Amino acid sequence: MPDFDLKKYLAERKQMVDEALENTFPEPAGLQKTVLEASRYSLFAGGKRLRPILCLAASEVVGGTTDVAMPAACALEMIHTYSLIHDDLPAMDNDDFRRGKPTNHKVFGEGMAVLAGDALLTEAFEFAASTRLGGTLTPDKLLLVIRILVRASGYRGMIGGQVIDLESENRSVDIATVEYMHIHKTGALLSASLEIGAVLGGGSNEQVSTLTRYGHHLGLAFQITDDLLDVEGDAEVMGKQPGSDAAKNKKTYPALLGLAKSKEAAREHVDAALDALTPFGDSAEPLRAVARYLLVRRA
Repeated sequence: MPDFDLKKYLAERKQMVDEALENTFPEPAGLQKTVLEASRYSLFAGGKRLRPILCLAASEVVGGTTDVAMPAACALEMIHTYSLIHDDLPAMDNDDFRRGKPTNHKVFGEGMAVLAGDALLTEAFEFAASTRLGGTLTPDKLLLVIRILVRASGYRGMIGGQVIDLESENRSVDIATVEYMHIHKTGALLSASLEIGAVLGGGSNEQVSTLTRYGHHLGLAFQITDDLLDVEGDAEVMGKQPGSDAAKNKKTYPALLGLAKSKEAAREHVDAALDALTPFGDSAEPLRAVARYLLVRRA
């Protein structure tokens, strides 16, 4: 598939995910109106929808459909969005802008931002446990998906990585610690997206394991390039001001290894991600294109 159009593919899949979220996430109403407004403010703030797109792609790679994976794909995006809301809070990274817009707490206040994040996290599991967007699941498969989500978003995954991030700001750490942080803070949910998609698509144990390995290396490459963008990125393209990592004494690949070695590490993980896709044919071309894109991304 040499002429694969990644830009078109991502735009089409983003629209699918946006429509699914729009059609099912509660509209602001009743006494809970404000928290739903705050949740929707961040959920529909223009994200790339990378995690749900990866979930849908993994389902298709193993012969499944997008319908059966869509509820979990939406859940992944909601968990990711909740993490961004909380990450931006004054008690965490204290950011004023996200995706070119004022952060949630700047618009709705800190208390409501916390509650909006909590609402997205809990509603995500309602989505994941639902078949309302299409498809039928066995109880065992549904339970496995829930367990993968819990593992990736809790202290074993994303939360654990965030803990390391916070505690590393004012102390010296080595590159192994930074890699461990990246694997959990960013890589866990990205890898889970592939694992869940493969499970829902009916993949074999070997296929699920292979796509999860792809997700592991993709997640590391994604975070390393994110670190690089904070040094070299364009504020207008990214929707936020670069340089915040250094200002907050964040421990990143460029901070410990420098730009050249960080770029080399990103390339190595992209190569490892591509290598993991060797057993798959043309159906995996979207995943290959996403991996290659990380080395040239600007936002």
